[in-house]
Amino acid sequence: MDPVTGLSLGRIAIGVSSIASPTFTAKLFNLSPDDNPQMGFMTRMFGVREIAIGSMTLLARGRARRSLVLAGMAVDGGDAATGVIALARKEVPLLAAGGMIAVALGAVGAGAAGLVQGQGGQDQAQSQT
Repeated sequence: MDPVTGLSLGRIAIGVSSIASPTFTAKLFNLSPDDNPQMGFMTRMFGVREIAIGSMTLLARGRARRSLVLAGMAVDGGDAATGVIALARKEVPLLAAGGMIAVALGAVGAGAAGLVQGQGGQDQAQSQT
């Protein structure tokens, strides 16, 4: 399986998990939903975003797929930066921040690998011109 397809399916899976069981998903990321009753709301919003990005990327081809991979990488880069900020402000435990940062940077890396391998639509886009 190419990195972009794997990343897209992973996004969809975590999105579905976030909507179906925000408490479970929050605990996967070492967050404490018991300490923050609004976390379920935010986790579900995150889930919708992940399903949308993952589904659109999975279905897109050519330049559209490349653009969606790049957009996903930007979102994941923003997530990593958010994790760094939360860690610096001591808003989340080290393990939680480290895990979220690692997942986000891993997603950026998977997107980049897909683009380098031509699975992000680059080769398809060139053949369509």
